[in-house]
Amino acid sequence: MIVMKFGGTSVEDAKAIDRVAAIVQGRQSQQPVVVVSAMAKVTDTLLTMAKAAGNGERKTALKLCRSLQERHYNCASELLGTARFTEFHSELGSDFENLDELLRGISAVGEITPRTTDNVAAYGEMLSSKIVAAAFEARGLKGIHVDSRDVLVTDNAYMQAVPQYEETNLRLKERVEPLLSAGQVPVMGGFIGSNRSGITTTIGRGGSDFSAAIFGAGLGAERIEIWTDVDGILTTDPRVCPDARRIKVISFDEAAELAYFGAKVLHPATVLPAIQKNIPVYVLNSRNPGCEGTRITTRAPHSKNIFKAIAAKKRITIVDVAAPRMLLAHGFLKSIFEAFDRHQVAVDVVSTSEVSVSLTVDSNQAIPALAADLAKLADVKYEGRKAIVCLVGENLRETPGIAALVFRELADKKIRMISQGASEINLTFVIEEDEVPEVIQRLHRTFFAELDAEVFA
Repeated sequence: MIVMKFGGTSVEDAKAIDRVAAIVQGRQSQQPVVVVSAMAKVTDTLLTMAKAAGNGERKTALKLCRSLQERHYNCASELLGTARFTEFHSELGSDFENLDELLRGISAVGEITPRTTDNVAAYGEMLSSKIVAAAFEARGLKGIHVDSRDVLVTDNAYMQAVPQYEETNLRLKERVEPLLSAGQVPVMGGFIGSNRSGITTTIGRGGSDFSAAIFGAGLGAERIEIWTDVDGILTTDPRVCPDARRIKVISFDEAAELAYFGAKVLHPATVLPAIQKNIPVYVLNSRNPGCEGTRITTRAPHSKNIFKAIAAKKRITIVDVAAPRMLLAHGFLKSIFEAFDRHQVAVDVVSTSEVSVSLTVDSNQAIPALAADLAKLADVKYEGRKAIVCLVGENLRETPGIAALVFRELADKKIRMISQGASEINLTFVIEEDEVPEVIQRLHRTFFAELDAEVFA
């Protein structure tokens, strides 16, 4: 069997869902389990209405809810035709009545909690998976909706819940395997689950990819397909570098590094359950299903190119912590990282000396408070509008002089921090944010002028 995950742009409207049905029809003999995201932009709208309700802006929240209801009704009506939609209408209507009631309750209380946020955010995947399952059935595909909240068991960390694999795998065997044996096509929403008490949770933004990998690993899938709106993983962002090329095959480690440092095609956590079971992941284009996409596997073939891809992560802030008075003091680094933990600020790149530490973090509102906390330990300053550039490739392990080749191309640029060695497969450095396009274009011209035909398209 296989798992096929379709992202928001692949199920954004009736035409897109029609394409999905045709793609799944072509895989029917391989016993597909289909996982879908919310329709494009729906999760953003749900979170906006939840926030509005929490701020007491009831009319705004309910107006947004009605616009979503109309969008889902129109999509379902177009897909199902009058007779089928009449039957399906009441189910959708009931879901939106519940959402309306929830928003009114949030507005009355005047507060939005993480638990309630998850409850609202889950509606996107709940609705899209029901519509897609009904569309499959209307096209003779034996589609059947399976509520992911009955299958994916998580802990109680709302908005970033951690899957409980053993219990989830048991439920997959109980509730999904019999459907596959009966020749049905289970359709499930990604991103959503529930805790042991049955309360709705979500596993974080981008979690639909993660859900697909969890289900694929639990069911022992032959492969996991991530269907999106691009032809696969590219050598860099084509908006920055129009001559970016498709990577045919890449290792799990390389894909995870790229995803973390800015490549948007794949969620970083996606690869983890697949790695453990050695299940290949394919990144494919629902708008161009004939393209073979990118295969992500445990071991990729050796490439003649040093690097596989270049990624950039913008909106980065450098935090410098200098403390001569704490020279070599035991526990200094621990105190610094405890401060980052208290403020829930994740660190990307770290550089240390005997008297100072420099760290990069995503720019956010917590940084001034974090800096004030760190100032109790040392002298602190921070600078925003920076970017991390990351060159990824397994050849870094055995190729000498790579840093010299890279920085020779950037001799006129101010490089703030450099990291190589923390991961054997990436070279990372920090530059000014507005220099990202030029830097990537230069590096791409240098390192991807000639391509290994076995690895790149």
